[in-house]
Amino acid sequence: MIPIRDTKFSSTRPVATYTLIGITAFVFLIQLMAGLQNQEILYTYGLVPAKYNVKSISIYFSFTNHIFSLFSYMFLHGGFFHFAGNMLFLFVFGDNVEDYLGHFRYICFYVLCGLFSGFFHLALNPVSQVPTIGASGAIAGIMGAYFLLYPRSKILTIIPIFIIPFFVEIPAFIFLGGWFLIQFFSVAGQGGQMTQIAWWAHIGGFLSGMVLIRLSKYLPIVNKDSILQKVTRKKKTPKFQIIKVYPMENTYDLQGRIIISTIEAITGTEKIVNIPWGFNKRFYKVSIPSGVKNGTKLKLAGLGRLNPASTKGDLYLNIDIKNLILKSI
Repeated sequence: MIPIRDTKFSSTRPVATYTLIGITAFVFLIQLMAGLQNQEILYTYGLVPAKYNVKSISIYFSFTNHIFSLFSYMFLHGGFFHFAGNMLFLFVFGDNVEDYLGHFRYICFYVLCGLFSGFFHLALNPVSQVPTIGASGAIAGIMGAYFLLYPRSKILTIIPIFIIPFFVEIPAFIFLGGWFLIQFFSVAGQGGQMTQIAWWAHIGGFLSGMVLIRLSKYLPIVNKDSILQKVTRKKKTPKFQIIKVYPMENTYDLQGRIIISTIEAITGTEKIVNIPWGFNKRFYKVSIPSGVKNGTKLKLAGLGRLNPASTKGDLYLNIDIKNLILKSI
């Protein structure tokens, strides 16, 4: 399953998420130039449990390196798909958690999840000499936070069946809960053998995120965060939206809701909408004229249900104008 986006709108631009993706991409480019299998980089900056717990190995690394590796490992990746997959999950789930915490606290939260994920891996694999790398543990923490904050949000997901991609909406608590269970089954399935994937780090990161997001409400809001959130506040709703449609009584027409901001209502806008109906999931460009009011109906001719005369009804989209106002926690 490949997540594409969620249906939970964030009120601010996720500048911290973009920054983390940018830094990780920069480090990945350095790895590409040095060679992804460069053992010196992997053992120096990766998380190697034996570096901390086996004296004959530990003496070759400085105290500074012991500390730095706890942070640097989460910015290294073993290949393009490892890097791309992690960044996709961070992009999909990070913006709403950042919106909830604020930009600065979100970065601290991300790093802490990565640290606790690393500690979890160290505790359960104390003498392993295999370098652990990747942002998966930190991102698992973001997913754990999202699981508690927005369990009923929907995740637009691609499920490839043979060569045909099927788009489905999966509730976040099912998508993320299923992902978490897979990590447990994978640990059980390895039967104590070493694998290339640090499953326990994923589990530790997810649980850390759940605990930390509950504790976050007791932390003071950072003043710089409040200022930056005002600067980064969105003025527009997402370009791409999923439209839920329902039959209109005693007709072959359908109705749905499209969300726009106050600014978009004044200036007009264009959206790309996905309209699931029956076994079809269709994409259309919708032009919204300037000056529309809340409750205005847009008519999309011929997108309704098929009637006995072999003609189709229409689809009516109700305009829902949302003020993108920041929420404090």
